[in-house]
Amino acid sequence: MTNNNLARIVTDDHYSRLDAVIESTVKANADRNDLEGRFPKDNLDALAGAGWTGVLNEPRFGGLGLSNVDFAEAAYRIGQADASTGLIYVMHVGAAQTINLFGNDDQKERWLKAKNGGLLGTYSTSERASGGHWWYNFSEAGRDGDDYILEAEKSFTTSSGKADFYVVQTRTPDAKDQTDIIFFIVDGKAEGIESGPWDALGVRANHSGAIRYKGVRVPKRDRLGVEGQGKEIIYDGVSPVYLIGLGAVWEGVARGALNAAVAHATGFVHKDKNKSLSDYQAIRQELGAAKVLVETLRPWRNELAARLDDLWRAGKPQSEILIPLTEFKVHAAEVANKVAAAALTVTGGYGYRRGPIERSYRDARAAIAMGPSNVIARDWIGKSLVGLPLELFYEGGE
Repeated sequence: MTNNNLARIVTDDHYSRLDAVIESTVKANADRNDLEGRFPKDNLDALAGAGWTGVLNEPRFGGLGLSNVDFAEAAYRIGQADASTGLIYVMHVGAAQTINLFGNDDQKERWLKAKNGGLLGTYSTSERASGGHWWYNFSEAGRDGDDYILEAEKSFTTSSGKADFYVVQTRTPDAKDQTDIIFFIVDGKAEGIESGPWDALGVRANHSGAIRYKGVRVPKRDRLGVEGQGKEIIYDGVSPVYLIGLGAVWEGVARGALNAAVAHATGFVHKDKNKSLSDYQAIRQELGAAKVLVETLRPWRNELAARLDDLWRAGKPQSEILIPLTEFKVHAAEVANKVAAAALTVTGGYGYRRGPIERSYRDARAAIAMGPSNVIARDWIGKSLVGLPLELFYEGGE
């Protein structure tokens, strides 16, 4: 048996454990968590128990040591069952990967390996003053000896009030300009953290509420990278893994909605006509159009994730494919919305009632707004296409 074959067997076993968790826990809890706005801790504990919250972490730090291709596949499979859990998962793996790329061994030991990989992390970046421009912060850290003092109000933080650690972005103390950014790993139990409520149209279980850091003391050992490196971390640490994971979750939502619609269309019979819904050409055409949209996503996802892996192995900046990753996010978000709407149309009153199809329709709306919003992202894509700078931090820049 070759090493490659052995690796494939191990990976298959990993996927078997992942699928078992999704079926027995994630899928089983999805409707209740949505209805109650209940944070899916049971789901995350089960995913951690199966090793999948450490999918990209090195085995020496308690991880599976797998690839971005595997991470994106996991996000896709989880998204089919529950978008809220999928988004929490993506933010956690993204935070962990940012530590993998820019952290030191001490940080990996304390935040990634601790508690058998059971600590939950997340990003905390966006601020109300800059709206959807989540990369642009007005908050600025202070300094007290070797420690930092964090004063910031973040508008949306997935797992707000629930995470064990936050990867927080702000300006460096005495920042020279808006690009002088610093990142911290902040203990979720630190004094001075206040989280706000979360009550939204969709993804109701992911607790993406506001969070305030009021004089939170951060030791130097939990600074991520060096002072002023934050812009590089945004481009090469935060954005790539976030975008591939985000798109994969919305692909999963689209696939889940389509599967639910097909199951209903083939299973429901009009007794007066003695025909199932799938016997009607109009219904089949709606399903066919949705299927074509969904099928556009997997090859693109796998190609981009493999390119991320190639860049990672080569030690090259993963932001080299920032625009293609952004394009994938935009398309996946739009596909999720179109397919969820088609599923609602095909299933009529059944789909309109509370349940997986109605939930997918509400959840998918979040895909359009999540940063970079599709409106902002399409402008980036257009600027790149015609050779203009993105102007993320200043006019004529980037």
